[in-house]
Amino acid sequence: MNRAERRVNSAGTVPSAAPVIAVLGLGEAGSLIARDLITAGAVVRGFDPAVSELMGVTAAEGFFGAGSDAEACAGAHLVLSVNSAKEAVAALRMSLDAVRPRGDKPGTVWADLNTASPGVKRELAELGKAHGIPVTDVAMMAPVPGKGLRVPMLASGDGADAVAATLQALGADIEVLDGPAGLAATRKLLRSVFYKGMAASIVEAIEAARAVGLEDWLHDHIAEELGKADATTVDRIVTGTRRHAVRRGAEMGAAATMLTELGVPPIMADASRQLHERLADNG
Repeated sequence: MNRAERRVNSAGTVPSAAPVIAVLGLGEAGSLIARDLITAGAVVRGFDPAVSELMGVTAAEGFFGAGSDAEACAGAHLVLSVNSAKEAVAALRMSLDAVRPRGDKPGTVWADLNTASPGVKRELAELGKAHGIPVTDVAMMAPVPGKGLRVPMLASGDGADAVAATLQALGADIEVLDGPAGLAATRKLLRSVFYKGMAASIVEAIEAARAVGLEDWLHDHIAEELGKADATTVDRIVTGTRRHAVRRGAEMGAAATMLTELGVPPIMADASRQLHERLADNG
């Protein structure tokens, strides 16, 4: 029996051996994850109001397009919500009847993969708990393109072990954290404050350097500094920033003024000035 026959038999029903996974949201991340799930042997029931089908994949190959979140979730063992942070709670609310336990039937495990705040993840967990639905907070810790289902993930909250067991069996890279929903999101967003903040500062600095013809010089200087970073760099940065907050605050004020003169909005430079001034005020 080939892979397609193993997933969907001639009657169009799903074999019991194939995990049925609902993927809500078929944008870039959701579609890549859905394709990898199908390749690994799962049957995927997907819904996205803007996407009617998974391009190039038919029902015989393991994908079933649904007309709503609830329809996609009906009969699924696991739901992966990958729509958006602003739609995360609404998606669960609209699917409660399809995923709550009934009689001897256990509730479907709900995994939220959206980049949402820990508060939203806790709200999802509380909503799920009130209806007997285990909700897992899953944080994707790297871009999905190029990795798909193998993108490094963290999971916390009710059902995290079950989510990890299901996805790991299909080839996922997922680590379970010992803690409630919101913990995985907290780790991801703390990393984002550092990494995305650094990236934004570099982009702003390069834009200003370009305005005065020094883009190549600054590019090479930044690359050299990043290349020299080691395990002591973080402690040195934190200690130095606090110790020299007054002087560095004035320096960043001057930098923000320069960027304004160059026609570059000093968003990151001015934020840096404000942070240094706050540290100086706190002694």
